[in-house]
Amino acid sequence: MNDFSGYLSPYSWRYGTPQMRRIWSEEGKRRLWRSIWVSLARVESEFGLLDRKLADELEAHAADIDLARSFEIEEEIRHDLMAEVKTFSEQCPNAGGIIHLGATSMDIEDNADALRMRDSLKLVIERLKSLLEIFADTIERTADLPIMAFTHIQPAEPTTFGYRCAMWAQDLLINLDDLERVLASLRGKGFKGAVGTAASYSELIGPERVEQFEERLAEELDIQFFPIATQTYTRLQDYRVFAALAGLAASLHKMAFDLRILQSPPVGEVSEPFGSRQVGSSAMPFKRNPIDAEKIDSLARLLSSMPQVAWSNASLSLLERTLDDSANRRTILPESFLIADELLKTAEKIISGLVLNTEAMQRTFAVYAPFACTERIMMALAKKGGDRQVLHEKLREHALSSWAAIKSGQDNPLFGMILEDAFFTEMASRTELESLMDVQTYLGTAPARAKRFAQIIKDAIRDT
Repeated sequence: MNDFSGYLSPYSWRYGTPQMRRIWSEEGKRRLWRSIWVSLARVESEFGLLDRKLADELEAHAADIDLARSFEIEEEIRHDLMAEVKTFSEQCPNAGGIIHLGATSMDIEDNADALRMRDSLKLVIERLKSLLEIFADTIERTADLPIMAFTHIQPAEPTTFGYRCAMWAQDLLINLDDLERVLASLRGKGFKGAVGTAASYSELIGPERVEQFEERLAEELDIQFFPIATQTYTRLQDYRVFAALAGLAASLHKMAFDLRILQSPPVGEVSEPFGSRQVGSSAMPFKRNPIDAEKIDSLARLLSSMPQVAWSNASLSLLERTLDDSANRRTILPESFLIADELLKTAEKIISGLVLNTEAMQRTFAVYAPFACTERIMMALAKKGGDRQVLHEKLREHALSSWAAIKSGQDNPLFGMILEDAFFTEMASRTELESLMDVQTYLGTAPARAKRFAQIIKDAIRDT
């Protein structure tokens, strides 16, 4: 149970999943540090620097995390990693003296951060795949469901709900590709010492063996290292990771914003899941606010700012290293991933439980879709030899009159106006005009494209 008597970050309990919180927990970080020290000692024993029994002793106590003791030491020495070294050393009477041999702090911390980012990216990618799988099913189910498309937030032409979902999903598929590329390119600092020259390790094992030594550590940690590093790995890596996460946030923000518009009662075509005992407003009992979509937009807005901080960390890291990135990285690393985690969890909840109000869709369609037939009629009659500009003007006049009727509460009279106008009936038969005004069939390739894209999603998920 959290102690709520002092400030707690909402990411400690409200946002994110337990899996992601464990990756970025203080205990989890220290377990990772200790596992790196064990790997370092193990490889150093292979290179004849110490007895393997000492590495085994470290391994035997690697899980004995004592945060209270480490914090006590840190209060005195003001260095969290060295406090953990001393705590670990106290637990290993024989091997304590060889912990961190040859290393600088960032040989441990930066490799640990790279490993945590790798695990976090894997979790984000798996959650994104799960969301895309739900989208694929939704697209297939609604590929033929006619709705009105909107441009400039104004009714435009018919499309299908499945095609609109495919638009959202296509952005997410791009995000998946970006995240997988970033994951594949992720690198640790390696073990290169205080300024990246590996001078300390050269002194211990000889410069001719340093490359082999680092290769063995890469095998131990199961991560590739940057060939060049200073005291840290390049902070450009953090920027690339956050940029990919911010890209995901942009896609989910757009989707959630669209859904907020579509949930507005004047449109009312969809609604996110709403519990039977859920409260929408403390003052207005009738309210069904789109709180999940709003949460996505709120958190996505924050995640979009993280690359700017990472950009500054990369561009302002002077010479071989400055410490002015350390404090903010304690926040932006875990919180960027926890936000992404919460965004995906919430998006999955919305899309899997999305309620479609087909009556509202049909009502909107009946009011606005007839206007789309004007383009169809204009093209068909122009092919018959009609003057395109004259056709445009005649159709515009009827459309404006129809808009006025709609605003006064009447049904859309456009079809009747066209069928009663001799200008049009002289150029085409009533049957032909009625066929041209069947807007239910004016969907172009949307249904077929949506279905094909659902299969593209499934293939992409299966192949990655």
